[in-house]
Amino acid sequence: MKTDRDLERQLASIDRRGYPAYKGLRGTYDFGDFELDIAHVQGDPFAAPSQLAVYVPGDVSGLPACCRDAAHRRTATEDLLVRRFSKEAAQASFKVGGSGKSGFIGTSNPGPEILARSACEIAPDGAVMLRFEAGLPAHGRTIDARAAARMLLDLIPVCVERALMLDDAGRRAAQKAAELADDQRAVRSAIRERGLVAFVADGSVLPRSSGVSAKPLAGARPFTSPESMRVTLELPHRGRVRGMGIRRGITLIVGGGYHGKSTLLKALQEGVYDHIAGDGRELVATDETAIKLRAEDGRVVHAVDISPFINNLPDGRDTRSFSTEDASGSTSQAASTVEALEAGARTLLIDEDTSATNFMVRDALMEAVVAAEHEPITPFVERVRALWERHGVSCVLVMGSSGAFFPVADSVIQMDAYEANDITERVRAVLADARLAGAHPEAPGLGISAGKASEAGEAGEAGEAGETSASSSSDQDALVSRPLELGGRLERRSTGRPGRRGRARGGDGAGTARHEHLKVRGRGRDGFTVGSYDADLRLVEQLVDAEQSAALAQMVRVALEHGLLDGMRALRDVVDEAFRVLDEQGWEALSPYGDAACGLARPRPCELFAALNRLR
Repeated sequence: MKTDRDLERQLASIDRRGYPAYKGLRGTYDFGDFELDIAHVQGDPFAAPSQLAVYVPGDVSGLPACCRDAAHRRTATEDLLVRRFSKEAAQASFKVGGSGKSGFIGTSNPGPEILARSACEIAPDGAVMLRFEAGLPAHGRTIDARAAARMLLDLIPVCVERALMLDDAGRRAAQKAAELADDQRAVRSAIRERGLVAFVADGSVLPRSSGVSAKPLAGARPFTSPESMRVTLELPHRGRVRGMGIRRGITLIVGGGYHGKSTLLKALQEGVYDHIAGDGRELVATDETAIKLRAEDGRVVHAVDISPFINNLPDGRDTRSFSTEDASGSTSQAASTVEALEAGARTLLIDEDTSATNFMVRDALMEAVVAAEHEPITPFVERVRALWERHGVSCVLVMGSSGAFFPVADSVIQMDAYEANDITERVRAVLADARLAGAHPEAPGLGISAGKASEAGEAGEAGEAGETSASSSSDQDALVSRPLELGGRLERRSTGRPGRRGRARGGDGAGTARHEHLKVRGRGRDGFTVGSYDADLRLVEQLVDAEQSAALAQMVRVALEHGLLDGMRALRDVVDEAFRVLDEQGWEALSPYGDAACGLARPRPCELFAALNRLR
């Protein structure tokens, strides 16, 4: 294997040559305590930065055994190391200058969520692989070897030493991250065992500092659970923790404007992810299959059976396999609801502020004026009870302007100046007095089936929270996941299966298989294009990181290149195959050229469903 001295000599030999001479640096170099891999060299200083990686052996990284002996602990520790390296890289970045991206050093820059990322992988023996980007220096398109030597031989080794070779303080930080991961895993286990959809620990800080910041609001009122909804969990490291347990079934969150209804729901929808210590929501956890639904005017819909909600259209179209390039608010929300069930959601999260009113409710006066035979929409309020009782799908809804859901609710939480109060019994008393309990009977002919994650049997889990169990109805249909055929267009396929592991350490990459791949362009969290297809993800609210969107784009690319979206395979099979390959082959499975790079974060399967359903 070449050494850092060899790299120094190579740099000297290409000084002031044209930028393509940098490509001769590709390969792996032994720096003594670590190895530097130059995997991909940018074409010029204005192109996307070069892809590099460092490998630190386990006996050098200093990672405690407790940080690497289980997958959830490794993920938490990887997240910590990425944050440490990102901080060091930010200080070293652009200390050498030049044209374009010359001097840039950077890796993933995580938000408060803890996600598995391609930027870092820890082996069971404690070895660390950290992937990052670097802009190799040049003036114009002429190589500046002296600046490159400072970057590669001085600045980057300092980042590696400070971030990835742990001293006592670093080891303590890693151990704390692993312990928090243990506690978070215990909370999620308790949610399943006790028949809850979510848990919000007392003392949590839910409000954020602004609408564009994920930081907790300074001086915010810590969360306190209502006594009637308080549950106690025993965690392996924090011990006894109390908080609000939201039971499975139908839960309403009500209250006046600006009192914290949407803030609580936002915490719940992001509670499908673990959060770092200090975020304020590190012990807020939600059923990991929960999906936030909303109206999406103009979205594409591919052959979805929306007949449980929309039927008897005036133009006679069959809503059992409905497609459109420009869905209305109600149609889009109906399609998203059915798609969520197909994706296996056990919990639906809905805020009236972002919902189509005519999809959610229809009041008595409107029913009197517009006869039922002239209204194609069956509102959600007439379906939500059956979703729970027949199919085990819970729902948490924020409602501020309509009481239509009170008669079908199992629990009602009122937010009052960010304080949660259980007003379920008061609502029942009001309904009894007003004789409104039967105001919204279930509409006939439900015809909805949940995905495999919500099958009857799981629905009836009951714990000490004591919710009413869902029945395992014998008439529950087996949901047949739709195939997805994108307009019959054929995509170029590469040969063989993607996911080849990276080249052997010390190799020059000459054996890397090359295929003509579909072009991928990302738009951050907003979406991506793959070849001639576009996915608009702006309103898929539980995508919290641009790197998740980037990973989805690569998953879609692989599916298209391998002909999986030909209309012959069920969408669930496509999603299952994508995650099976990722689990078995690692991040290299999503790389067009074999070598994994930083910039990808693991999405949930339901987000891949969402991306595929929004391709056009």
